Amino acid sequence: MPTRRTSDVIVVGAGVVGAACAYFAARAGLSVTVVDRGPVAGGTTGAGEGNLLVSDKEPGPELELSLLSTELWRELAEMLPPGIEYEPKGGLVVASGEAGMRALRDFAAGQEKAGVRAEEVPAERLEDLEPHLAPGLAGGFHYPQDAQVMPALAAAHLLRAAGDRVCLRLGEEVIGLLTTADGAVRGVRTAAGEMHAGYVVNAAGAWGGEFARLAGVELPVLPRRGFVLVTEPLPRVVRHKVYAADYVADVASDSAALQTSAVVEGTAAGPVLIGASRERVGFDRTLSTEVLRRLAAQATALFPFLAGVRAIRTYAGFRPYLPDHLPAIGPDPRVPGLLHACGHEGAGVGLAPATGLLIARSLQGGELPLDIGAFSPVRFASDG
Repeated sequence: MPTRRTSDVIVVGAGVVGAACAYFAARAGLSVTVVDRGPVAGGTTGAGEGNLLVSDKEPGPELELSLLSTELWRELAEMLPPGIEYEPKGGLVVASGEAGMRALRDFAAGQEKAGVRAEEVPAERLEDLEPHLAPGLAGGFHYPQDAQVMPALAAAHLLRAAGDRVCLRLGEEVIGLLTTADGAVRGVRTAAGEMHAGYVVNAAGAWGGEFARLAGVELPVLPRRGFVLVTEPLPRVVRHKVYAADYVADVASDSAALQTSAVVEGTAAGPVLIGASRERVGFDRTLSTEVLRRLAAQATALFPFLAGVRAIRTYAGFRPYLPDHLPAIGPDPRVPGLLHACGHEGAGVGLAPATGLLIARSLQGGELPLDIGAFSPVRFASDG
């Protein structure tokens, strides 16, 4: 990729959201510099499971964004190399009792009105979808639109597909924003020097709040830590993304305390991934044996065979959390030329293409495919 000091737009962050912003901006004919203090996918993206989900989203702006991204990921999977491991395998949400099934029915009914395909699965048919599920479950819902990618490779291939319109500056931390006398953006400063552009996109993920402060504005992005257990490689014994109904409530929770709910899925490479935990502890990466114990217990309750499977490693990541669980997407009127694309929490991989398209259209002043008012970066400001 070329090296340049001046471009049309600078994207701060080389995770999957930043890569999608760069890809769609380049496709629109803009020159783009992507700058990151680490490698491609070195932050939240590299610690993600690669979920592309509609199943966990209630009707509203995030679901609209997710449905748009679902279509874009399908198109991108046809264009990008198979190494991104795109799998339209579907999701299965299960309930342990009748009360849980009633809640799932109500949730799915609302989603279906918004364009989601959800199919009720009675208890006696669960084993048709997942033969190794624990017996005694009350039933579930199958979501055929759910899919998965390998997130780090997806980010890398999006950047590669953008071609020579994208310049990568890795290992360079942004330490300041360059502005004109009237406060408009004109670039960024790193320890290696200045980079100039008429637009800067904040795609810094869990560090998006810190970058916003460099620009003199507040965006209350906080890290929400999560752990994932990885098993030894197995034959394809888990066919879908499978999770218990209480996962949806955990995603929507505002609590800073530890929450865990079983999420189990196989991968094309063989290992089974086991999540999910959520807690706000800052950027503390300390291994939590309590979290791992809970994840293992909940996973084996769903899939008893996992009790005899070795977990070979675990990793932690930080979801970029905003208080209303919606990302910040679009121009920031407080700083002309500054745009935000961060705060996607655990849905960044799934929402990346739609976010990138919205940012590219905003840069061009073009028609947007959906209303981004709910994602306004100034919605948390006291006067916003």
